Amino acid sequence: MNRFYNDIIDNIIALRIAIALSVLVVVFFIGSVGYHIVEGMEFFDGFYMTFITITTIGFSELKNLSSGGRVLTMVLFVMGIGVISYIASQTTQLIFESEIFRRRAMRKQLEKMEQHYIVAGYGRIGHRIAEVLKDANIPLVVIENRESSIERIRENGHLYVEGDAQDEDILKEAGIERAKGLICTLSRDQDNVFVTLIGRDLNPDIFILVRTNQHQNTKKILRAGANKVISPYEIGADRMANVILRPHVDQFMDRILGGTTQDHVFDEVKIFSGSELAGKTLSEAEIRQKYFVVIIAIIPEDKDNIRFNPGSNDKISVGDSLIVLGDVDRIKHLREDGCKDFRTLEERVSRHDFMKHIKPHQSNTQSA
Repeated sequence: MNRFYNDIIDNIIALRIAIALSVLVVVFFIGSVGYHIVEGMEFFDGFYMTFITITTIGFSELKNLSSGGRVLTMVLFVMGIGVISYIASQTTQLIFESEIFRRRAMRKQLEKMEQHYIVAGYGRIGHRIAEVLKDANIPLVVIENRESSIERIRENGHLYVEGDAQDEDILKEAGIERAKGLICTLSRDQDNVFVTLIGRDLNPDIFILVRTNQHQNTKKILRAGANKVISPYEIGADRMANVILRPHVDQFMDRILGGTTQDHVFDEVKIFSGSELAGKTLSEAEIRQKYFVVIIAIIPEDKDNIRFNPGSNDKISVGDSLIVLGDVDRIKHLREDGCKDFRTLEERVSRHDFMKHIKPHQSNTQSA
């Protein structure tokens, strides 16, 4: 829609500018020929006289003009100035109106958005999060006030609101009251705390994920209303330490979470009504034998506790979510054939109720 509006504006105004330029060429031709006929000048001299007349440069005339030549000069001046002024006004209109329509189209898109995610801050971390969400077709809005970052946001095709995320009106414009989640990635912890406070006040049910630079600020951010706080620097430092202390564990995690092959991944599947697994124990379901995936945990739909490393006698019920490890295709086979879970990734993420499994007082900073 944004591109559609821009194309209409650009085409109409560009057509007007093209017509005006054509008229300007005709004026130059008339002036060159007119000075040749009236004053007997060479064609190039007539063109020169037309040029200095229209552009109001003010150089001296090549020869004393007759009355007819002076009348021609006045006519050329009026016509030329009028055409040039029109071209200038249309060029200005092309620049400003396209921006106005672009903002208007974006505002309409924002008004229609719901169950989306808001990324406050488009630095290195915010940029990466936005790219991952976009690749998964998750609706998102970016809030940023730095012009250099806004240029990158436009290039990457994200919806955005220009302004300070600490401004309540900016958060409302981004649809905070209809959003599913708020991700605070501002560079300063105090800014993230303030955004968290406002976000929680505007939408008590929203899931808030916050970046922190210092571990000692975690409790403060949680008290401000965040559901989950993550320290990228601690995660990075712990990961680097694991390369030395636990090289094989790091090699395994690298392959699972960020390796080049990524033939095995962690994922989650949900048990729907009609699933052949519903009502069976893990032993009866024979998931490993049939689907060749490993069940890491079971998250009941109506309980807060998570059953890690479930035993063979643990029962699977409709609404349970299974955390699994395995081949991508085999997990898909388990999801669709075994669990009757035909949701897309966008549906699984945007409709997931984080609040059932993550409580503010239980949240803590991750350290991978």
